[in-house]
Amino acid sequence: MSPSTRGLTVLLCAAALLGGCKKEEQPAASEDRTLEKLRQEVDRVNQGGAPSAAPDESDPNARLAGLAAGQEQEKPRTYTLPSKEKVKVDTLALQPTGLESLHSLRGTGKVALTTDELFLRVKFDAENVGESAVHVPFSTARLVDAGGKEYPLARDAQTVAGTRKLDRTWENEQRDSMDLLFEVPPDAIAPGLSLLITNSSGADVRIPLQ
Repeated sequence: MSPSTRGLTVLLCAAALLGGCKKEEQPAASEDRTLEKLRQEVDRVNQGGAPSAAPDESDPNARLAGLAAGQEQEKPRTYTLPSKEKVKVDTLALQPTGLESLHSLRGTGKVALTTDELFLRVKFDAENVGESAVHVPFSTARLVDAGGKEYPLARDAQTVAGTRKLDRTWENEQRDSMDLLFEVPPDAIAPGLSLLITNSSGADVRIPLQ
């Protein structure tokens, strides 16, 4: 399992979203019951059935189970950016436009990912302001918190969100909007959080997010 999926809950396995993933430790009996109900519900919904009533909110896994089974629609939490000034990675000018977090990420179909941490979506506009083409490896992008801990891209979340081609060559004056997805603990979203992107010289360009 890749590093970006370390924080995914066992609900992810139950929903068969990452076929073949394995639990590293045996869950408690209460978790067994929750997961079994979730397996049955996801199978039923995937076969065309309507979602049943929301699970018991007294269960600590209830909300995540509801999100994974499609019983709840989550509204992302948005954050104020410290600056929307453009930052250049070589000749590619990046302008942060938004930051939001959510527990459950859904694609265009029935595929969804649910985490007990948070998926953090970084939105920005990009434009090559140089006279020649420039290649930027967004696949190496990562977040760093105030304590220096780094969080790589959540590759599976990135795929579900629809952005698969991350390493791109940008032609002169080419512009586009992009989203980058990371999986982080809630306490990482605090002052000092930044996005790091490596330029052609191997140096990290830092974009403040909090």
